Amino acid sequence: MVPIVKLTEVEKRFGVVRALDGVDLDVAEGECIGLVGHNGAGKSTLMHILAGTLMASGGRVAAAGVEQQGYSPARAAQLGIRCVFQELSLCPNLTVAENTRAYHTALRGFGWRRKAAKLIAAKLDEIFPGHDIRPADLVQDLSIGRRQMVEVARAFTQTVAPARLIILDEPTSSLDAHASRQLLAHIRRAVGLGTSFVFISHLLGEILDCCDRIVVMRDGKAVAGDLAAAFDRDRLVMAMGGTKGSAEAAMPSAAQDNAVFRVRARPARGDSGTELVAREGEVIGLAGLAGHGQTALLRQIFMAGHRGRGGIDVQGSVALVAGDRQNDGVFPLMSIAENISVGSLAGLREGLLVSPRREAALAQSWQNRITIRTPDMGNNILSLSGGNQQKALFARALASDARIILLDDSTRGVDITTRQEVYALIRNEARGGRTFLWYTTETEELTHCDHVYVFRNDAIVADLARRDLSEEKVIHASFGEAG
Repeated sequence: MVPIVKLTEVEKRFGVVRALDGVDLDVAEGECIGLVGHNGAGKSTLMHILAGTLMASGGRVAAAGVEQQGYSPARAAQLGIRCVFQELSLCPNLTVAENTRAYHTALRGFGWRRKAAKLIAAKLDEIFPGHDIRPADLVQDLSIGRRQMVEVARAFTQTVAPARLIILDEPTSSLDAHASRQLLAHIRRAVGLGTSFVFISHLLGEILDCCDRIVVMRDGKAVAGDLAAAFDRDRLVMAMGGTKGSAEAAMPSAAQDNAVFRVRARPARGDSGTELVAREGEVIGLAGLAGHGQTALLRQIFMAGHRGRGGIDVQGSVALVAGDRQNDGVFPLMSIAENISVGSLAGLREGLLVSPRREAALAQSWQNRITIRTPDMGNNILSLSGGNQQKALFARALASDARIILLDDSTRGVDITTRQEVYALIRNEARGGRTFLWYTTETEELTHCDHVYVFRNDAIVADLARRDLSEEKVIHASFGEAG
């Protein structure tokens, strides 16, 4: 069968950096390809070339057996190739319906807004039942998880050209476990109807469960490829350059029974309910469906630590690792080194000014510590892949003198090896007396917490000790069911 698309010996250079080094990839009709690899392996760059948003430095792109000349996003759209990029591309000042219209120029003339609203609402209902998103909602008012739902649903909508190949780059990175399962089930239904997918994820369980074939990338090359049934977690990790048996080990508690309290807080609707309490050396998990108050409470605690806020008691300095790095994390006009050092400026001064030497030394030490992939820490932060940008945000928080670290779904888009390093960092820092409040949409990460607060409708509805923690209990509490 002639592949829908076929990339042959594709290369891409950014100056002296070779992001892709002769990559081959083909996708057949009704096939889901899983693409895995460490941050900076070249996965997103390859998908940008497939979507036409980047021009290859070398190699060939063919569609339906015909080599493409002057390949562009418009040509990719004509071929039915859609892409949901890791960094979301919705216009924040437009509504959900207006963003759908921007994607489909065929929606024009009288009544286009009503047609666009009907189109996106139907697809959201199909993929994410119970989503609670209205076509008239401004995108900037949506949580990052709901924005991710809109972007995914928009890629599945059709007006003129049908969607034949959909590229999903970390599509579940901002979704909770429930919404992720909804999306994966929809992908398998679409595959059965003949739609093809390239699916990128650092969650290896999703790749193994959802994909028909898996391609592993490392250092800009495709180093392994086989049917998904031929892989297991260990083989994938080893192909990516890791070691066998690197599954997460539960983090032992570092808190002492007589440890001082660092945080006491209640969510917006929790005035008469459960209070969040965190002590020195504890790792506290925040769970539940996305958008139910976890991020809002972390932001309130952050503001209370810096400016004070009634009803929230914070004892100690606070740092935040944002999950929504585009809006709340990176400083896009600053270098990688400056993004890391901005939380530690007081300790980098020589006289009245920040020492460039000390700033560079701090950045270099963290580059070595968590392997930020770049030839120069003086490069702009946006030159990094999404996962490496997230590493820089971790470095900023942990390099500071903050005693309380707030993690807002902070491993979004981070590869499995780096996750292991992050878990070890959290463990060591907690032993040193730091307190962590960790909101995560990934149930596996909750096993690293001393206990877990489950949120529903902006209130804490359950407090689960580590020994009592299970995915079933979290799900039951999230939906208000008896556990």
